[in-house]
Amino acid sequence: MFRTMLGGKIHRATVTEADLNYVGSITVDQDLLDAAGIYLNEKVQVVNNNNGQRFETYTIPGKRGSGVICLNGAAARLAQPGDVVIIMSYLMMSNEEAAKHEPKVVLVNENNQIRDIIRYEPPHTVL
Repeated sequence: MFRTMLGGKIHRATVTEADLNYVGSITVDQDLLDAAGIYLNEKVQVVNNNNGQRFETYTIPGKRGSGVICLNGAAARLAQPGDVVIIMSYLMMSNEEAAKHEPKVVLVNENNQIRDIIRYEPPHTVL
């Protein structure tokens, strides 16, 4: 049996751009992808804290250190620059692997620079 578990998360990133005319995907600063363990072209779920939209897309790397979070193609209709989003990847793993798994949760500041990386999410806490 396999379980789908949170693999990596970029928590409360600020959308910097929305490009309706791009082919598709979400562009994310490569430093943030690396810190969360999210790969190029990996499927991610994006949750928009401003409007409640939830959608899936895939990642493409943005310039390191740029803080870029750009929704491309149709996803550009689901978020505007300034919106706060959570970007999550998921992993399939056995029960044994899941019992030991700790996701990478990347906390960012208002400029999408890494503030902290944690391996758990404390209950009832605002991060």
